[in-house]
Amino acid sequence: MNIIQALESSSLFFYVSITFFSLLVGSFLNVVVYRLPIMLQKGWRQECLNFLEQEVSEDEPSDIFNLSHPRSRCPSCKRPIQATENIPILSYLFLKGRCAGCNISISARYPIVELSTAILSILIAFQFGVTLQTCVALVFTWTLFCLTLIDFDTQLLPDNITLPLLWFGLFTSLFNIFISPEQALIGALAGYLSLWSVFWLFKLATGKEGMGYGDFKLLAAIGAFLGWQMLPLVIMLSAFVGAVIGLTLIAVNGRDKNVPMPFGPYLSIAAFIALIWGSEINTAYLQFVGL
Repeated sequence: MNIIQALESSSLFFYVSITFFSLLVGSFLNVVVYRLPIMLQKGWRQECLNFLEQEVSEDEPSDIFNLSHPRSRCPSCKRPIQATENIPILSYLFLKGRCAGCNISISARYPIVELSTAILSILIAFQFGVTLQTCVALVFTWTLFCLTLIDFDTQLLPDNITLPLLWFGLFTSLFNIFISPEQALIGALAGYLSLWSVFWLFKLATGKEGMGYGDFKLLAAIGAFLGWQMLPLVIMLSAFVGAVIGLTLIAVNGRDKNVPMPFGPYLSIAAFIALIWGSEINTAYLQFVGL
């Protein structure tokens, strides 16, 4: 019996496998969300220095910094984190949320991201079962979650992630996993151009930039996965989610309404909802309006 047959014959084994693997993915996403923006900043700085024909200051740290180097360590005491202390969720519980070296509190965000990744993955697995759709939807969901966290922290949607996601969506459409290549191509074009048009209309009317180019690329990637038919729903859902979260932050935390808020997380949440329940929502809406 191969792995596919084992997954199909035992739902428990299937869901346990998805949960275990997605927890590991969630741990990796924590690394990407923290390190990738720093890597980009270092790269931009180096490009600026090269353009200005300036040498890097001797005081500047020259150590290799990427997704694998240096090893993860406590930000307070700099003690390297051991493999046994890096088991998703379990290590946090075993350590009682504190560093084994200096006893400083470890951010609860790490296990929350890991657990959230597992929950989202289980929803995908429950919706699509043991199919190729599940594999593609998991990659799509994990990437959206990663972009959500990075955009929330830094207001950046890195091309390093959005563009591969766009091409991955176009590539998978060749096999008609979710949509046809025609729907994916039109979805990518419509996704990019819709927000691009809004951006320029808003800028011409107010002289201000209402969003970044990363939002255009993200919606293009979403269109490549879900097709142009889902884009109106994604846009409406993202506006609704953004309004709810924005008003909640203003009411609860007293957030300044003039401070820019990232739009990428709302697009990602809307895309995930459309991926899981988009067809049902569209059907219910058409029945409601009598079409």
